[in-house]
Amino acid sequence: MASSSSHAGLDASSGFVSASLRLTCGSLRLTRGVLPIEQTWILADVLPQRFRRPPARARADAPNLIFMRATVRQAARATVQLVVSAAMTFGSYIFVTVLLITAILTATVVGAFMLPETVLLIRRIAGAKRQQAGAWTGRKIPEAYQPLTGTVRERLRTAVRDPGTLTDFRWMVAYYAYGTLPVLMLPLWPLGLVVDGVWCGLLRRRAVVLPLIGRLADLDAHWSTVLLKPSPKAQLAVRVEELTQTRAGAIAAHEAELRRIERDLHDGTQARLVSLSMRIGLAKRAYDQDPEAARRMLDDAQTLAEEALTDLRHVVRAIHPPILTDRGLVGAVRALAASSALSVTVTVDGLTDGHDGPRAPAAVEAAAYFVIAESLTNAAKYSGADRADVHLARARTGLRVRVRDEGRGGADQAGGSGLLGMQRRVAALDGGVTVTSPVGGPTVIEVELPCVW
Repeated sequence: MASSSSHAGLDASSGFVSASLRLTCGSLRLTRGVLPIEQTWILADVLPQRFRRPPARARADAPNLIFMRATVRQAARATVQLVVSAAMTFGSYIFVTVLLITAILTATVVGAFMLPETVLLIRRIAGAKRQQAGAWTGRKIPEAYQPLTGTVRERLRTAVRDPGTLTDFRWMVAYYAYGTLPVLMLPLWPLGLVVDGVWCGLLRRRAVVLPLIGRLADLDAHWSTVLLKPSPKAQLAVRVEELTQTRAGAIAAHEAELRRIERDLHDGTQARLVSLSMRIGLAKRAYDQDPEAARRMLDDAQTLAEEALTDLRHVVRAIHPPILTDRGLVGAVRALAASSALSVTVTVDGLTDGHDGPRAPAAVEAAAYFVIAESLTNAAKYSGADRADVHLARARTGLRVRVRDEGRGGADQAGGSGLLGMQRRVAALDGGVTVTSPVGGPTVIEVELPCVW
């Protein structure tokens, strides 16, 4: 039977066929109608394969197959997690020998020096477990350790009294028990492939065995998070250590600032005032014999007095710029950008010019102004860039500053570029500085200063 004659017969002789084929927007559409059963094969032959609706069973099986694939992938990820945990457990069992040797030698006082080194090894093992559990859960587990520095006696005392040592030791003892969870994974794979294959493929139900592998990985990460989380005492000890270092840095920054002010006054203002006094004395002596020479000396003295005043203004601005008090941080930064050797673009988010709206405390504004001034100065001197961007933003917890230049990059804290003084000034206010400066640029300096608005 030829297809063309069949189609012609269908169009000419069948009075019951009211089905028609329409081409709408480049696609074939079948309108509703009545078609005799004996001629339905003709219409099926007319429709291309891509316009035919898949069977209901195939449509019902598609979600189950997709879910089964996702279940297998998740179980594979959990298997990798548990295999790594099993390797760490095996290493911990080997580490028992080191612990026993250290305990025996410490008890005999002969090998007490081994205790701090063993504690450092335990910290590394616990740190690796923190990273692994944090990568699985998506939540970083913090660390809280006191640094093991100083003499052998000081390191031994710190290792024994550090609350983090007890936390790590408690976790390691518990890990010897729950570290065997990966063993339970071994029978789940063959059982899951059989049971879940039948359960999902034939009965069209969700998998029940393979998801248990993911739950084992979740359980391992949860117990590790609970046991390795620093105690409040350990967090307090770390915070005290941070505040001690911050206080020392603030004192060092304050002393460096005093030395700079003293140097500026001694080398600049004081020298000009001494020269001014000498010119006035010479003018007084020459006034009777040579009035013209005395007048020239007085003109020079006036110039020296003006230069001394300019030096004093620079010193005062370095202590606390008066423009901060007059125009606020935004206005002061805009004035700083206008006087910079670079083309500086200033963007502001949540802050206003002048005294309108809330302002950060004076110490926070001064620190932010110093950071921006120092960053722009470094960019003009060392980066080779011709433009820079400054962004000021008001955050819920403080003030954020970002300075970016498209220079050559490679900024180094030890290179004398002012980054150390910047970090000390910000750390004195419990803030943080992040410097990103790869070789080739760009250089981005981000500062966050906590404050209450």
